[in-house]
Amino acid sequence: MPAGTERDPDQPTKRRGLEGRERTALVGLVVAFAAVLLVIALAVPESESGDSGAANSTAPAEPSDPYQQQRRAAVQDLLDRWATALRSGDAEALSELLDPNADAAFRTAELNRAASVSEVPLSDWGFEILDEPEIPVPPAAFAALDAADAWYAPVMLRYAVDGPDAQPTRKPVALTVARHGDDWYLVSDAPVAGRTTWRGPWDFGPVISRRVPGPDGRSSVVIGHPEQAIEVNALAGEVASAESAVTDVWGPAWSRSVLVEAAGDQAEFAALAGDSRDSDQVAAVTVADAVDLEHGTATGQRIVFSPAAVAGLTDTTRRSVLRHELTHVAARASTKDGSPMWVLEGFADYVGYRESGRGFAEIAPTLSGEIHAGTLPLALPQDADFTGERAVLAYEWAWSMNAFVADQYGEATLTELYRELSGGPAGPPEIDAALHNVLGVGTGEFLDRWHDWVTRQAR
Repeated sequence: MPAGTERDPDQPTKRRGLEGRERTALVGLVVAFAAVLLVIALAVPESESGDSGAANSTAPAEPSDPYQQQRRAAVQDLLDRWATALRSGDAEALSELLDPNADAAFRTAELNRAASVSEVPLSDWGFEILDEPEIPVPPAAFAALDAADAWYAPVMLRYAVDGPDAQPTRKPVALTVARHGDDWYLVSDAPVAGRTTWRGPWDFGPVISRRVPGPDGRSSVVIGHPEQAIEVNALAGEVASAESAVTDVWGPAWSRSVLVEAAGDQAEFAALAGDSRDSDQVAAVTVADAVDLEHGTATGQRIVFSPAAVAGLTDTTRRSVLRHELTHVAARASTKDGSPMWVLEGFADYVGYRESGRGFAEIAPTLSGEIHAGTLPLALPQDADFTGERAVLAYEWAWSMNAFVADQYGEATLTELYRELSGGPAGPPEIDAALHNVLGVGTGEFLDRWHDWVTRQAR
C-alpha cells in the first residue's frame, strides 16, 4: 500500500452536516475533517531518507535475462512516450500508443485525461517500472490480446506540480501492456493481480487551475473543475492570507506553499483523499506521502476539499477550514505519529479560528453548555474523546486549551508547547514534564488555570 493511504478504524461517528446555520456547519466541519486529516497525515511512515520507499526512489535492478532486459527497455520507452503525450495533450500521439484490442472505455479515458493533464502546471510527469516479481498473464487473458507478448508491468506514476512540490510524488499504476511485432502498446490500467491505479483530478473531467504567488517565489496551486470555477477562485483568494496567518503563528520554517484540490464528486474525493466515507459529512482532509523528520520535509502534501464543502462553505467557514488544514501542512514535518490529539487538533483549530471575529460561544457552543451546566471535566482530553459522541466536545475542549495558552502565555509559547508535545506518544508524566518545561506549571496547576479562564470566557 502506498505511503499516506493507511486509515484508522476509530473515526468520529457523530458529525454535523454541511447544511444549516454557519456556526453549526463549521463545528461539524472541524470535527469531521480534523480527525480524518490527522489519521492521514500522521499514518504515513517516517522516513530517514525523505522518500516514500526504496522501491520508489532507487533504480530497479536490471534483469539478467537478455529478453527481459530488452522488454523492460522497450516498455520504458513506451511509458516515456505515453507520459509525453499526456503532458502535452497530444491526442494523435497518444492514440498511436493504444493497443488495437484495448477496451473502448480505456481509449476514451486516456484521450480525456490527456486534455486535462495538459491544463495542470506540472514540473515533472513520468512513469517508472518498479523492480517487482513478475505476475504471469493468465492464458485466457493472453489469448484475448492476440499478442506476441503481454506483461502486467509494475509501474509508478511520478509527478510534481510546479510550486507546491519540491520533490515528485509517486502513485501506483496497474498497467497491462502487449507486444505486436516489435512494438509495445498500452492495453489497460484497470485493477489486475492485486494492483490498482491511483486516480488524480485529471481522471475526473476537465481541469482548471489557479496559481497563487507565494512570498518566497514558490507558488501555491488550486485545482478543480470548470463547473467549480467560482469556488476554486474563492479558495485561491484565501490561500495567500491563510499562508500568512499560519506563518504568523508557526513561523516561516515550512514550505509556505500548498496544492489545494477541490473534488467534484464522491468518487474523486475518495480517490484523492484515500477515504470512502460520505463526503457530505467531511469538509476537507490533508494527505501526505513520505515524511523526513530528520530534515523537516514532507512530500505529496495536499489539501482536498469535499464536493459538499466546496459548494457549501461560506467565506468565514472556508477561511477557517483552509487555515486549519494549512496548519497541519506547516507542522507535518515536525509531528510524529501518536502525539496527543488535544495538542495537534487544538493547535490547528486555534490557528483556524484566529482573527475570525467569532466569540467563545460561537466557536465552542458545546463546551459552553458543559460549563454552564457545571459538567466540564477538569482534565485533559484523551485521544478516545475525539471519536464517537464526545467528538464535538473534544475538539472544542482542545481548542480552548490552546487558546488559553496563547492568551495567557503568548502565541510563541503555544507553538513551543506544540513542538514539545508533537514528538510522539506522551503519557501523563511526559505531558507534565512538557508543561513544566514550557509553561512553568505542572498538569494540575495548568488545568486549574485553564478552568478559571474558560469559565470566564463562557460567561
